[in-house]
Amino acid sequence: MAEPIKHITIVGGGTAGWFTANMLSVFFGMRKDHPANRMRITLIESPNIPTVGVGEATVPSMSHSLKQTGISETEFFKTCNASFKLGVDFANWNVDAKGKPFSYINPFNTGHRVGGIDPGYYYGRFGGSGASFVQTISPAQDLGMKRKGPRPLAAKPYSEPVSYAYHLDASLFAKMLQGVSIGRGVEHVLDDMVDVERAEDGSIAAINLKETGRHEVQLVIDCTGFKGLIINGALDEPFISYDKYLANDRAMAVQIPHPEQTENGPTFIEPVTRSTALGAGWSWRVPLFNRIGTGYVYSSAHRSDDEARDEFLNLLGDAGKGAEPRVIPMRVGRTRNSWVKNCIAIGLSGGFIEPLESTAIYMIEMAVRWLIAYFPDQSYPDSLRKRYNDVASGLYDEVRDFICLHYALGNRTDSQYWIDAREELEVPDSLAENLEVWKYAIPVMTDLKSQHLFSPEVYTAVLQGKRIYQMRDDWNAGLSLNLNRDMWRKHVSGQRHKISQFVNAMPDHVALLRELRGETKQPVGNTLAGTLASGAQQAGTVPLPGLGIRKTPAIKTPLAPANAADGNLL
Repeated sequence: MAEPIKHITIVGGGTAGWFTANMLSVFFGMRKDHPANRMRITLIESPNIPTVGVGEATVPSMSHSLKQTGISETEFFKTCNASFKLGVDFANWNVDAKGKPFSYINPFNTGHRVGGIDPGYYYGRFGGSGASFVQTISPAQDLGMKRKGPRPLAAKPYSEPVSYAYHLDASLFAKMLQGVSIGRGVEHVLDDMVDVERAEDGSIAAINLKETGRHEVQLVIDCTGFKGLIINGALDEPFISYDKYLANDRAMAVQIPHPEQTENGPTFIEPVTRSTALGAGWSWRVPLFNRIGTGYVYSSAHRSDDEARDEFLNLLGDAGKGAEPRVIPMRVGRTRNSWVKNCIAIGLSGGFIEPLESTAIYMIEMAVRWLIAYFPDQSYPDSLRKRYNDVASGLYDEVRDFICLHYALGNRTDSQYWIDAREELEVPDSLAENLEVWKYAIPVMTDLKSQHLFSPEVYTAVLQGKRIYQMRDDWNAGLSLNLNRDMWRKHVSGQRHKISQFVNAMPDHVALLRELRGETKQPVGNTLAGTLASGAQQAGTVPLPGLGIRKTPAIKTPLAPANAADGNLL
């Protein structure tokens, strides 16, 4: 019988390294009652190489991870200058029939069926009586417009009357996770890796460090960023580029102040991430509590760095005066196999897809969860490694397809970049086949090989947001269905009423953040707060909009052990 793994070595810090250390310290490092059986976890990072900030915006699973690993929500908001995120606002990605750009929100909440029929069919046929599609299924757009928070004051930590994610400072987040992990016993080594020793079977035997010498490894996790020093370097595992599908290969980032700031902080904070299409890519805007993170993701084939900088600073206007954006080359694609021999690549070393839907930290999270689910002994069974690689590759391809959808269905003709994005870039076969199907039918579960993050309802929200069913003559979804116009109008009226009530009851986003940071106090036991925070339904009322349908990505891996502790790319 093979020996169990007793020592995990993580090479590289930043968000990827310390998020991994934090998760593993909960699942494997808390056996203080049995020291002989306790896992040893060591994180090695260079004191001389700056990390690439990953994940200033997240997806809804983050709240689950923070709660599961015993991190205080108050400390998280205060330490990381976090704010709430209810979705992504896409501005100027498409134009209407008159050539005028418009915006839409891709929310985290989805809608209810109407008479057993997907609301996408109804909206495609009858519209929303002045409301956008999102406004008929979710409060996200209305909360965003009124700059409201997603839950009441005095609600319990991590409560979710509607689904939300976070905006956060990636560097502060990594430092917070570092402190938590070290407090749980993770060994931290500051040293430069000189070279890697391989055993006779090709696995990694040891890492040689500049100051502390030879470090033997059993299981090693490569968190060395785009360079992939172990997985792509020492193990020579090839990288599969997605450049034939996605043109953007550069990014520049800068931090700017809130437009309206007082001595007590910002006067308002939008609870959404904003993505604004530019001439050769798109600009992100992530509003944190203390500042705004923004940048430009673009194609070097269509803009030089200087041209992109000028275009980006022009967008920022006065807010960008004196700013010096940092240019970040992006390696877009994935390592062919994330797990090779006794090495697993997590984070940028495993792969990266342009940050349009804020998936970077989610990829790290799922990589760690799958490692826990398929954790090997020292024989490193091929079956576990193959299964891990299959699901990891499937997630990268899932995200690739969803990002490609935004470009394949673009209709801008004002720059060569957008024309090339639509006409010259390849569409993955899996997405191309679905686009043919979706000319005649709304997306359903059986269309998607992988839907860890992007469900059929999310695809429908984007199709409706881009007004595909209204603007494309060859889109015929639902034409033969017997749809009841009166039923739909009644449904929309009821939804708009419920959403309006809910939004009016929610607090200002800044006020909610101040409370979560411990700067203000609210009375505990507020009836409205308790009811909404728990998602409960008062007698004689109807469910809150967007509830009752899957809200957050399913996490199909083990839950935290009973002894879990309490306690700048987009």
